[in-house]
Amino acid sequence: MASLDTFGAKSELRVGDASYEIFKINKVEGHDRLPYSLKILLENLLRTEDGANITADHIRALGGWDQNADPSVEIQFTPARVLMQDFTGVPCVVDLATMREAVKDLGGDPTKVNPLAPAELVIDHSVIADLFGREDAFQRNVELEYQRNRERYQFLRWGQTAFNEFKVVPPGTGIVHQVNIEYLARTIMERNGQAYPDTVVGTDSHTTMVNGLGVLGWGVGGIEAEAAMLGQPVSMLIPRVVGFKLSGEAPAGTTATDLVLTITEMLRKHGVVSKFVEFYGPGVSAVPLANRATIGNMSPEYGSTVAIFPIDEQTIDYLKLTGRTEQQVALVEAYAKEQGLWLDPDAEPDYSEKLELDLSTIVPSLAGPKRPQDRVPLNAAKAMFRDALGNYVQGVDGHADEASAESFPASDPPANHVDDEADKPHVFSAANGSDGRPSKPTRVVGEDGTEFELDHGAVVIAAITSCTNTSNPQVMIGAALLAKKAVERGLTRKPWVKTTLAPGSKVVMDYYERAGLTPYLEKVGFHLVGYGCTTCIGNSGPLPEAISAAVNEADLTAVSVLSGNRNFEGRINPDVKMNYLASPPLVVAYALAGSMDIDITTEPLGTGSDGKPVYLDDIWPSAQEIDETIAQAIGAEGFSAAYSDVFAGDEQWQSLPTPTGKTFEWSEDSTYVRKPPYFEGMSAEPTPVNDISGARVLAKLGDSVTTDHISPASSIKPDSPAGRYLAEHGVARHEFNSYGSRRGNHEVMIRGTFANIRLRNQLVPGVEGGFTVNHLTGEQTTIYDASVAYAAENVPLVILAGKEYGSGSSRDWAAKGTMLLGVRAVIAESYERIHRSNLIGMGVLPLQFPQGENAESLKLTGTETFTITGVTALNDGTTPRTVKVTTDTGIEFDAVVRIDTPGEADYYRHGGILQYVLRKMIAS
Repeated sequence: MASLDTFGAKSELRVGDASYEIFKINKVEGHDRLPYSLKILLENLLRTEDGANITADHIRALGGWDQNADPSVEIQFTPARVLMQDFTGVPCVVDLATMREAVKDLGGDPTKVNPLAPAELVIDHSVIADLFGREDAFQRNVELEYQRNRERYQFLRWGQTAFNEFKVVPPGTGIVHQVNIEYLARTIMERNGQAYPDTVVGTDSHTTMVNGLGVLGWGVGGIEAEAAMLGQPVSMLIPRVVGFKLSGEAPAGTTATDLVLTITEMLRKHGVVSKFVEFYGPGVSAVPLANRATIGNMSPEYGSTVAIFPIDEQTIDYLKLTGRTEQQVALVEAYAKEQGLWLDPDAEPDYSEKLELDLSTIVPSLAGPKRPQDRVPLNAAKAMFRDALGNYVQGVDGHADEASAESFPASDPPANHVDDEADKPHVFSAANGSDGRPSKPTRVVGEDGTEFELDHGAVVIAAITSCTNTSNPQVMIGAALLAKKAVERGLTRKPWVKTTLAPGSKVVMDYYERAGLTPYLEKVGFHLVGYGCTTCIGNSGPLPEAISAAVNEADLTAVSVLSGNRNFEGRINPDVKMNYLASPPLVVAYALAGSMDIDITTEPLGTGSDGKPVYLDDIWPSAQEIDETIAQAIGAEGFSAAYSDVFAGDEQWQSLPTPTGKTFEWSEDSTYVRKPPYFEGMSAEPTPVNDISGARVLAKLGDSVTTDHISPASSIKPDSPAGRYLAEHGVARHEFNSYGSRRGNHEVMIRGTFANIRLRNQLVPGVEGGFTVNHLTGEQTTIYDASVAYAAENVPLVILAGKEYGSGSSRDWAAKGTMLLGVRAVIAESYERIHRSNLIGMGVLPLQFPQGENAESLKLTGTETFTITGVTALNDGTTPRTVKVTTDTGIEFDAVVRIDTPGEADYYRHGGILQYVLRKMIAS
């Protein structure tokens, strides 16, 4: 709908021969002191003001933002577009397909169901680096990818042809975030005669990479993504904004990776969770766009919502380089300058907190061995590796450390090869070597008959992977030039190192070919294995059998070095205990060295063909060499060629047998894609909401239960409800795949909800995992099996919880699974905001204990039967402040209703956001 335009902000902007409607930020008092990111939000509210969900008071609150206050004002942000990867995007498309069937069942036109905002999905999370170090590695890995994911790909290909405003980038093309900055991102949108800032929500946490282009965007769960796709706003609090001032220039020999690891360490230490980070100051102009994107990509690793750079000449140069049209580039520059969004290096907006970094202090670095914020100066890497080894090997300081319980975001969980043993402690006793460190040399015969010894610290994986760095020509050309110099000196990778090259787009291989560098990378083992996330998300593939056997039989502490953004324990490969993040040139260097137990700044990487030692300094390319190669090999024509027909796909994609109807032909045999039951029995008009009576407690939970505790993630255990379901449907154990890959099958996902092995349900004290008591029988059983028994008796369910319920990253299945288990209400001490909103979006009522009260103070044991009255007041168009909760044991209290906005009330009255949008579509 058109904006109410209370502030008279509607105006016109002419760019060349074109004219655009815009909403002027300067019409709001206080705009000039706002950080760049909040100016974008201010424009968003001006353009979408509807008098209900977005009001003039919201706009005034943003204009009068108090940088020192804690976030308290909730606003409704309407993203310009939605970005998805294949793991998290499949459920969104499943829901759209199901909506089409519901419209058809209600007598409407199913073709009217389409995304209302541009939605793009890039298939990048499914390729596994099974084969490596050979000419046909890419082709064979893609073939295996299609074999494993055929059902999902057929479904997405149908969606590509069936929906308007929905586009799919097929497999073997690139990584979602790199494709985003190189092609999909607009920086300034032009749509329906309007020009406005490009904003985006994505179903992957590293959506923030696009912040480097001046685009405001971040990762969300599937429910928020679906809402945005369907034209609904995303609820958020006006955040605190941290200003990060940059000055100086990075010294020669350092890379974007060194810079981002330093920034990650600083921001993690400072504390920026749920805050915006914004870069400003005179040093910003010295940071190339690719480096900005690398910094933005790592935002989830230091915890901020975004890490954004304003638009400036670097932005314009990058848009030209990547083949954007002249009109688009002109629009970006004209709009940014007109709206005060163009970088002023001398400006200092109001910020909630400030940090500063002199770029000249950056030094070459790694991060590890298990967290991206644990920066390791390169010249101290050997010493710090030996120190960390004590956490894995008895003999250094007499102890071994249990692996940390890092959780894997459902947006990019570990893949098939992460096993159930991966996060158990690795304890062994080893004889000390002559230098005091544990030494356990193990003789191995490689696949080619070569004999060698493996010891603790052996680098068994060296992977150039992840959009974090593969989008950056400086580090990618640097890696290839280092490989060239190594080959010329007679070096190659050590025979135990699995070397993989997985660029984020085809552009990389194009400029490698133009520069004549591909043969040198291949001679040191870095053959193309795929265009996808691969090693960074755990799709590293198996180690060669002899290497894996030696590592496990001798219980060696093996190492991976990767150019990714996450290195949590158990994530990269089940055979590898220590993982280090590094720039692509250092990945190549460690492949040559073959060990972390070497100071590559002072010790030789190997012996050259002339019999002399070769040091890192001997083969490290100069900045001039890198710049000259980039100038010769990279231009707009390479990007234009790579993206000229990016949605078409290769022959395998085009030849997939694909349904062509307006509605999807669901297969009863599919274990990957199933029609969910959200719209079964739905009427054209919403039925009145009811009070809840006779409800039993499915789980009684403590404080800080996260969405990772609730949402299905990681591998599927054979003896779990999901494992039994797959076995009953004829799926062999080795084909179970992960919950992430089966997100389009609600039958699998519901069985994995509340099934986290670390969940503690107080109804079964002393037991960890997805278990509860079936109050109808008094027996202990799985949460899923109990829910089935309750459903058979028409018994509604509630969850009791403590503080910060649903904290952590947004997970759509944390709310979807809760609803499908039969939970009608959650009663908690407090909520993480997004999960609370997601519960409403799935028709689950979020209630809060009275201030100062909780389950313990009210003497609730979880064995009671609950009645909740007063909910029906919502039928009158109002939202009650409280509802009455009573139990069969005589306990009663007034629970606070946490439906916080008019939009949320509408969603709940309709039974959920999807039902609300569907009925609006039918009505229009």
